[in-house]
Amino acid sequence: MADSTIDEDAPILAIAVAAELAGMHPQTLRQYDRLGLVIPARTQGGSRRYSLRHVAQLREVAALSADGMSLPAIARIIELEDQVRRLRREVADLEQRLRDEVDQRRGARVFAAGASGSVVTLRHGTRVRRATEVVLWQPRAPRD
Repeated sequence: MADSTIDEDAPILAIAVAAELAGMHPQTLRQYDRLGLVIPARTQGGSRRYSLRHVAQLREVAALSADGMSLPAIARIIELEDQVRRLRREVADLEQRLRDEVDQRRGARVFAAGASGSVVTLRHGTRVRRATEVVLWQPRAPRD
């Protein structure tokens, strides 16, 4: 089955459509592109292509501008929001890699009782010394 989620970053909208969705004149979008506020992707022929995220940014620019914020300040806000979005993706990726590593190692832990009765964690592949240690428990993967 195909994934039905919408890619908000896909550059699919022509400038006229993006301007209509953002409630702006296409010339305003061209000006924002020149100023570096909202930079669309380009086709091989050089035409601008906007994504749904660009349209949301254009609406945000309009709202902030209407509140009296300068265009350089708005550009900085957009830059910081993009940085936060990238960092969140990176954190999510690192968290997933950590979960995968923990899941991989979970089945590899084995506990044993030492000669003095203390609990000893054995590494995967470590042999138990039969005279002094007995394997007590090996955790199972959690149930969903």
